[in-house]
Amino acid sequence: MFAQALSNWLHRRGLHFSWVIVTLTFLTALSSSAALGLPGALLLPLSKEFGWDVEQISSALALRFALFGLMGPFAAILMERFGLRNVVVTALALVAAGMALATQMTQFWHLVLFWGIMLGVGSGLTALVLSAVVSNRWFDSHRGLVIGLLTASSATGQLIFLPVGAWLVEHYGWRLAVLPVFAACALVALAVYLLMRNRPADVGLAPFGAVPGAPVTAAAPAMRITFATPFKVLQEAARHRVFWVLAGTFFICGLSTNGLIQTHFISLCGDAGLGPVPAASVLAMMGAFDLVGTIASGWLSDRYDNRKLLFVYYGLRGLSLLWLPYSEFTLYGLSLFAMFYGLDWIATVPPTVRLAAATFGKEKAGMVFGWIFAAHQLGAAVAAYGAGRVRTLLLTYDPALFAAGAACLVAAATIWLIRKPAPASASATPAVAKAA
Repeated sequence: MFAQALSNWLHRRGLHFSWVIVTLTFLTALSSSAALGLPGALLLPLSKEFGWDVEQISSALALRFALFGLMGPFAAILMERFGLRNVVVTALALVAAGMALATQMTQFWHLVLFWGIMLGVGSGLTALVLSAVVSNRWFDSHRGLVIGLLTASSATGQLIFLPVGAWLVEHYGWRLAVLPVFAACALVALAVYLLMRNRPADVGLAPFGAVPGAPVTAAAPAMRITFATPFKVLQEAARHRVFWVLAGTFFICGLSTNGLIQTHFISLCGDAGLGPVPAASVLAMMGAFDLVGTIASGWLSDRYDNRKLLFVYYGLRGLSLLWLPYSEFTLYGLSLFAMFYGLDWIATVPPTVRLAAATFGKEKAGMVFGWIFAAHQLGAAVAAYGAGRVRTLLLTYDPALFAAGAACLVAAATIWLIRKPAPASASATPAVAKAA
């Protein structure tokens, strides 16, 4: 009722309801990413209060990343069977509950359950697959831009919540720092429940950019897919070299971003004598640059060779990570790092999606990308735990930074193993999400 009324009101003013869906999806990804990023600011407070070392805490956070990625190939099936609104509300409820319940934890297994399992599953249900589904169902044009905008939402979540969370940790303790993220998830879940719809036909519209005068068709019947379908798609994709190149480079992407910097950067800065609030502010600066870089990457991926874009992104990221230990953690040094590193934090997503689409076609590329994204999060899990173990054993993060930087340079070189895709029509470009 609310959705139809709002759609009618917008239509009278020349606006399409699809942008409401984009806004809801953006806010969903924003609040989920804030929940994923906040524990990185809490490594030291949790260690101090409960006596857990960084390696222990990192193992729970690594489980979160692994589940976050492994849910991707199956999230599309749940969305098809139960609808976008039901899946998104359930996911946000899981994330909100995990954040809230963690404030009452007393044992290590509580951390694993609340911030490992609940947070991992909940955020995994609303990962990049949701953005792909929305862009495919609600848009016949501007899909690349929409994917770029929705992908950039994770940077916005970091930009808004991390400095606030770090300030609350410093002045009021880590438990209060969790509450803004919990409140955001709860409010977005309410908005999604009231306004989210599965397809444009549900509010009597055609997709945005559809041919004028095109009939509004009813929603298609549910796809004939089962929970075995993702494994069949994986088996077929694994025969192609492109899949392994994209999965391998995306593994390195996750290893060098979510798992390393997002999880350990504040602790790394603490080792260098920098407080949590300034460190979180640097992360927020990275988020600001990433917001620009990812949206620009979506635009560039529609116009230029995506292999060249990935070569530049991974190369710049690798060089910035190799340089970070020598930045002396000054304002100038960290600002320079934030700029070069932040511009390509998630900018790798649009070109990777495009290359998957060009190789596997629009019917399968979405689910194939789900597996590629799973590789990304497995890389994040490896770095989240591995960097924590390195820090525990050697009392420094430098070896982890050097290893991640070198891996990014390997990824930059490896991307040239993909042959230049044949030109595709503009309409086929972001239909990568069709299978999603």
